[in-house]
Amino acid sequence: MGASNFASLLGGGGGGGLVRWWGSVPPPTFLLRPLSPARVFLQKPRNHRFPRRLWSSRTSAVTCESVCSDVISTPSPPPVNDYPEYNRLLPCPLYNTQPRIEHLVVSEEGAAMDYISKTLNLPPLFVADLIQFGAVHAALVCPQPPPTATPEQMRLYKEVTDPAILKYRASIKGKTVREAQKTFRITEPYQIIEAGSYLRVHVHPKRFPRCYEIDWKSRIIAVEESYVVLDKPAGTSVGGTTDNIEESCATFATRALGLKDTLKTTHQIDNCSEGCVVLARTKEYCSVFHGKIRDQMVKKLYLALVASPVPIGIVTHYMRPVNVAPRLVSEDYVKGWYLCKLEVMECNKVPWPNSIIQEKYSVESCGWPTKDFAYECKINLMTGKTHQIRTQLAALGAPIVGDSMYMPSAIAELTNPEINPFGKLKKLYLNESDKAIAVEQWIAQHGKEPQVAIGLQACQISWDDGKHIYSAGSPWWRLE
Repeated sequence: MGASNFASLLGGGGGGGLVRWWGSVPPPTFLLRPLSPARVFLQKPRNHRFPRRLWSSRTSAVTCESVCSDVISTPSPPPVNDYPEYNRLLPCPLYNTQPRIEHLVVSEEGAAMDYISKTLNLPPLFVADLIQFGAVHAALVCPQPPPTATPEQMRLYKEVTDPAILKYRASIKGKTVREAQKTFRITEPYQIIEAGSYLRVHVHPKRFPRCYEIDWKSRIIAVEESYVVLDKPAGTSVGGTTDNIEESCATFATRALGLKDTLKTTHQIDNCSEGCVVLARTKEYCSVFHGKIRDQMVKKLYLALVASPVPIGIVTHYMRPVNVAPRLVSEDYVKGWYLCKLEVMECNKVPWPNSIIQEKYSVESCGWPTKDFAYECKINLMTGKTHQIRTQLAALGAPIVGDSMYMPSAIAELTNPEINPFGKLKKLYLNESDKAIAVEQWIAQHGKEPQVAIGLQACQISWDDGKHIYSAGSPWWRLE
């Protein structure tokens, strides 16, 4: 496909269409936030005039799913021109900076670090740190703004992707719309970026200060030829986030073991959870382990510290197929929703964690009415959906201790059982519009993602019918 055909697809019509934001590449963060004007530059072929501004993303609160906050919130330093003074990304700050994501179209070919530094008025070493953190992404052609974009922002977008401009771009010849708009990470400060390329710069990456508090060697469970098993600490990311691959379990475990090649993620557990994760030493074994998961050859056992007793046996729910938190589940079958099954194997009454332990692991109070006793449950995870254990237990009225996202909704349902449109005592709605309103009201009863730890541990992982079996250490709530 030539550049002219590519440009005509961008203008609408044709089978290619504009790229949809799902799949293996996460959507730009501006899809989750309102937009406001920001700087953008583009080389001017012939006499075409271009706007100098496109969009940026700034909010005072972080949205969940890929942009949940796991950093301890303390007051940030005094801002300079509405932003903190930039120096380096390390040492890691203990405060949560205001999100800032800049979306740029490159005006002249050159090194990524130099262009970003000049355009955004940031110190070159700070930009180099952003690139090391994986916080800079690029695409050959600017992705389409979200539906929340203003008419002015859409006008600017159409101007910088005008067919008369794109036909001069030799780099997009032979590429589809999806290929040209697909983002990739900038990995080197002096990586050359051509004029007309799109850049997304996460100026404030999500931070994980707990990475610097952990004795990582003590968290290694096993080191084998093809893989490493890690007892992941709570408050850390297994393989990193869209804007921070530096502060991850894979990176820190690699350094602790002195390995040449970075360990690779084979599966995930929530940032706020702890316990067994398998990290591959090679790409080949990463694919092998993915196959074992797909073929249901991997078994995972969890310990969950919950606020109320849970009956022994298999628990079944259906999860709404929407890739955003909070995850909603229904006790009744809903067409198109994902099946979620877990088995509660044990449920034992234990003391509620004392204030010293809660403070040490930054466990949030969440407002549960009685805190004399908790209940430690052993769970066999039979299906593996995001937030599955957390949302299923909350739906049973037994939220996980410290789970600031799902415990508030469980409390709300205790007070008013009819508030959950998918619960046992749900109302009968006259039409879909009324139910949609009820769903939005139910979502509003949930809280934010926990900052560090909740009472959930992946206590054991095994595969190949128990040929390989590994266990984590004592969960945080048992430690003194």
